Amino acid sequence: MAVRDTSPERVALVTGASSGIGLATARSLAERGWTVVCASRADGQGAAAVATIRRETGSERVHFVGADLSRPAAALALADAFRERFGRLDALANNAGVFVERRTVTEDGFEYTFALNHLGPFTLTLALLSELRAAQGRVITVSSNAALGARLQLDDPNSERRFLGWWAYAWSKLCNQLFTAELARRLRGSGVSAYAMHPGFVATSFGHVEGLTGAIMRVAHRLFGRTPERGAETLVWLLSEPALAGPSGAYYVDRRERPLAPKARDEEAQRRLWAISEAAVAGAGVDLAILEAGAA
Repeated sequence: MAVRDTSPERVALVTGASSGIGLATARSLAERGWTVVCASRADGQGAAAVATIRRETGSERVHFVGADLSRPAAALALADAFRERFGRLDALANNAGVFVERRTVTEDGFEYTFALNHLGPFTLTLALLSELRAAQGRVITVSSNAALGARLQLDDPNSERRFLGWWAYAWSKLCNQLFTAELARRLRGSGVSAYAMHPGFVATSFGHVEGLTGAIMRVAHRLFGRTPERGAETLVWLLSEPALAGPSGAYYVDRRERPLAPKARDEEAQRRLWAISEAAVAGAGVDLAILEAGAA
């Protein structure tokens, strides 16, 4: 059992909290006395996961909000619902993510991996910046060391020319780091800090697809995978540690600051991805004026 936090009530929003490291993170924060808002697909296991956390921790301050974060408009709606119901936001954990073997396109026309793993966190974070500013809060985005092998696809963010599941996933994790670095620069002096992290190779259902790739992943999980609780340790630490030594924009692995992937250190690439993301969410019907108001 974690040491209970005796500081004034703090509120966290954890996406992808129905299973894996998201569920472990939500449970750990609840044990520490936080109010935890768990966001995942409305038709998934999120509500059941919240009921389990409440039962296991004895905390009634664990809540479920349904949202499909692969759609920017749904991410904006989640931010609105959160604001109306909870108001305060001390920490945002952008954890929801996906790996798919076959290219799938969302209703908005985005490749699904790019949409859920990057455009969702991008939209949700900017929509909640006013609340984060008020609380001098933190944004933690779950990336991966897979970014080290990613291609920089700024001219093909939706993998239209060529798609391989692993490449699309690695590209999305590189986007997480590019986004974190640019967000940190734009928020300099605001009191809001942004970090990216790698949870390690975690033994969850994540990445369980059909065929040879899925079979290899299942065997690797059994042989080498961390528990979700172990994978969540750095994420929980980044969300809740009162004082972090690393600067905003830093990348962490096992509670240690590590360099961003080489391609993520390119400031021009960081700016270009931001512009591409703004254009994408605008094209999906999200009012950029709302996002700009939160980012101001």
